[in-house]
Amino acid sequence: MIGQLWTIIILEPLINLSVLLYSLLFNNFALAIVGLTILVRLITYPLTWKQLQSMRAMQELSPKLQALQKKYEKDREKLTEETMKLYREHGVNPAGGCLPSLVQLPVWIGLYQSIYQVLGETPEQLMALSQHIYHSVPFLHEIARRTIPLNSRFLWLNLARPDPYYILPILVVAVFWLQQKMSTVPSADPQQASMSQTMNIMMPFMFGFFTLRVSSGLAIYWVVSGVLGIIQQYFVIGSGGLRAQPVAEGKEDGGKKKRRGKR
Repeated sequence: MIGQLWTIIILEPLINLSVLLYSLLFNNFALAIVGLTILVRLITYPLTWKQLQSMRAMQELSPKLQALQKKYEKDREKLTEETMKLYREHGVNPAGGCLPSLVQLPVWIGLYQSIYQVLGETPEQLMALSQHIYHSVPFLHEIARRTIPLNSRFLWLNLARPDPYYILPILVVAVFWLQQKMSTVPSADPQQASMSQTMNIMMPFMFGFFTLRVSSGLAIYWVVSGVLGIIQQYFVIGSGGLRAQPVAEGKEDGGKKKRRGKR
């Protein structure tokens, strides 16, 4: 039952949309993936806008959060209480940025499966693909008849297989790192700052590792989606965590004392 719902709601719409975009975009499946990425971004834009507004609010609250972290450095329970109070006063939901990623997760899985189905080459794969085409829609049926099997080649890539030269994994790591870095909210708490730094490294490399094993078509989706996300993020919240952070007050005072001592 769940498998049938997944096929009807996620997989078949992605397969038919991919075939349609392939036909409209010069029989180029890489361009079809770019077009699909833009459509997904447009559909999820209201959620993304809320995510970016939440991130901007978090960055604007950063000085107050750092002040609380310094004030209640030794009282974690009081720090948590005052932090949540500050969030409520300013109407900020710290978990509000997770929803767009959760919405896109089924799209990632469905796209991975649809690429495998659409770019099938064996008679068995082509037969399975024909069963997912909307034959009740005459123009889609005609497009599928004219275009299947689809051309899976783009530059050096076979879009149904991983990138043999590891260029896409490197791009995925770079794009995800940049997006994570822009999203980082400065923290005066060493433990929280260390956790953020670890996540900024782990997440990009995790997706880079996935890119070594999944189809390069899905990797193109990740790269294009990431670049579009960076552009949206820049125009709403600016460069965010990429800005040079001010030197912590304690460190600055310590540095002055050392210089005075040398004198």
